Amino acid sequence: MGAFLTSDGLVALATLTALEVVLGVDNVVFIAIVSARLPAAQQPMARRIGLALALITRVLLLLTLSWIMGLVQPLFHVGGRGVSGRDLILLAGGLFLVAKATWEIYAKVEGAHEDARAARGRRGMVGVVVQIMILDVVFSLDSVITAIGMVDEVPIMIVAIVLAMVVMLLAMERVSGFVEAHPSVKILALSFLILIGVVLVADGLGHHLPKGYVYFPMAFALGVEMLNLRYRTRRARRRAD
Repeated sequence: MGAFLTSDGLVALATLTALEVVLGVDNVVFIAIVSARLPAAQQPMARRIGLALALITRVLLLLTLSWIMGLVQPLFHVGGRGVSGRDLILLAGGLFLVAKATWEIYAKVEGAHEDARAARGRRGMVGVVVQIMILDVVFSLDSVITAIGMVDEVPIMIVAIVLAMVVMLLAMERVSGFVEAHPSVKILALSFLILIGVVLVADGLGHHLPKGYVYFPMAFALGVEMLNLRYRTRRARRRAD
């Protein structure tokens, strides 16, 4: 507990918590979109399970620091470049995310799975949870590596991750409801996931792109979409009057 009682410990905790919330935004969006394929009664449970799995995954990874650090060691070389376990995980996860988001956009535009939503039961829940688990590992990997690079105390890392998960849990239902209520926002969110998937693939291939270059255009595009939503809402009210 001594680490928390120092000013440096508290600053590290606050900084890391804020960073974990930012890094968890893509995870929240993915969980919100995937869980929306389930019947309405099952969606909140799927989202809670998804965040709980993300929390458990991050904590377990933190408790295996030696294994995490070993992931950055080259397993083999291709064209003179070492390929590590982290590279393979990011590459596989990025390709999965691109494929998943592309399919979701197609299904949203063409209505490929809207008619089957009512027929989904336990099998659908298991499928959604499995998809969330796969991406949790990818999203958790960068999150944990970031935590290790910022803080030396494992208890501070764990508390920061738990606090970030609580924030995301409180915001999850609002995010999910907002995305589902606005089709254009959902398409935009899926496009963000494709972008994130491409960044993960590039990172896995050794081309690191700073997250700021990704999050800024995403925030800008979201801001433009919010203005569009406000404009459409006001125009609809004027027509109604």
